[in-house]
Amino acid sequence: MLQAYLFPIAYAFMAFPVAALFFTLPFLLIQYRRYGYVNKVRAALLYLMLLYLMNALFLVMLPLPASRDNAPLPGGSLQLLPLHFIHDILAETKVNFAEPSTYGLLLQERALLQVLFNIGLTVPFGMFLRYYFRAAWLRCLLLSFGLSLFFEVTQVTGIYGYYASAYRIFDVDDLIANTFGGVVGFLLAEWLSGLLPRIEQLDKGVDVASKRVSYTRRAAAFTVDNLCLALVLPVLDYAGLPGAYWIATGVYFMLIPYVTDGRTFGKWLVRIQLRGAGGRVSLRDLFLRYGPLYWGYFGSLFAFRGAALEHTLYPWGPLVIQLLLFLASLMFFLHLLSRLFTKGSLLFYETLSGTSHRISWPAKQTAQQQPQPGTESDT
Repeated sequence: MLQAYLFPIAYAFMAFPVAALFFTLPFLLIQYRRYGYVNKVRAALLYLMLLYLMNALFLVMLPLPASRDNAPLPGGSLQLLPLHFIHDILAETKVNFAEPSTYGLLLQERALLQVLFNIGLTVPFGMFLRYYFRAAWLRCLLLSFGLSLFFEVTQVTGIYGYYASAYRIFDVDDLIANTFGGVVGFLLAEWLSGLLPRIEQLDKGVDVASKRVSYTRRAAAFTVDNLCLALVLPVLDYAGLPGAYWIATGVYFMLIPYVTDGRTFGKWLVRIQLRGAGGRVSLRDLFLRYGPLYWGYFGSLFAFRGAALEHTLYPWGPLVIQLLLFLASLMFFLHLLSRLFTKGSLLFYETLSGTSHRISWPAKQTAQQQPQPGTESDT
């Protein structure tokens, strides 16, 4: 029976790095936007919760049917009688209630172990709700019920119609046990909270405005900005706008930050802004910063992509251009890598433009924070 649980747990751990990769950008955006920085304790808890939820989901979903055209369950797909597990235990038990020495056999009963598993499945969920999200008991009860209902509906619908028939029973006893497990976790969290830092105290004493703008933070803003660009460019191309790439990058990375005091949408999300050598960033500063990057390096990659190489004057032209672009990419990568591991170093376009990032954090939010050492991170 243990093997039946180890199989989905193993798959959950193998899939976790992929899920964490997709989780990281939204996580960073929320942390930087809401708290101004990434706290190590908070990050560890949220990734731990992601791992737990993946394990819980895989435990109730796996193994899957061998074929999408699976046969209906022979005994039906619904069990709507509350506490029916008691009947199952009494029907299957080898315990002789007149002999106390046989009571230990209860721990080997399939029906009882199934109930205990369903209770234990949501205990961590209740603990997370109370400790991290500071949920009240009623909210914890309702959310635990909602999580259990999601599991049961997913199973009974054959993953919402992907499979021809339900491959597991919708059991009301599972709803009861899962909901009870969430409440048990809620009660246990009172003990847990005495061993861990208090969530509401994590950000006390953290001077967000004075923290260094890390490359992680800049990468999050860069990703959002280029996702915006990737959404806009096809629309402009479809509209037949000449020079769509050059216009879009000029407007987004030069004109908009000039008007918004050094902020693109990505920078606004992570609460950073560009500053020039004399304070407010100028249009000249932005041109010197983003011109070499988006009209030089990235612009060359864009201009000579794919079919554009076929229109060069000489047969060997595409090969030479591709070689030059490869060398430029290699040099840019090595330059970026060298700066990542040198604290306080500037990228070439920052040195050229005299621009730098600073954290844009409201003074009133900084004033609300009180001392709590040992919990901050420059991530």
